[in-house]
Amino acid sequence: MPKLKTHSGTKDRVRVTKNGKVRIGHPNMNHFLNKKRGARKRRLTGLQTRESSVAKNVKRMLGI
Repeated sequence: MPKLKTHSGTKDRVRVTKNGKVRIGHPNMNHFLNKKRGARKRRLTGLQTRESSVAKNVKRMLGI
């Protein structure tokens, strides 16, 4: 049986911590930033921790 490739888009967007938690950046922070107010941009920075079924699917795509 051939080895499965990791999902490249997921690999670029997601980080898995040492304890196995999935960290994903907030959406809406790539472009059109001049029309968003500063408080909204500050709130959207950083990473979110995702657990449950989302984390399970992400780990399957990464081959973990």
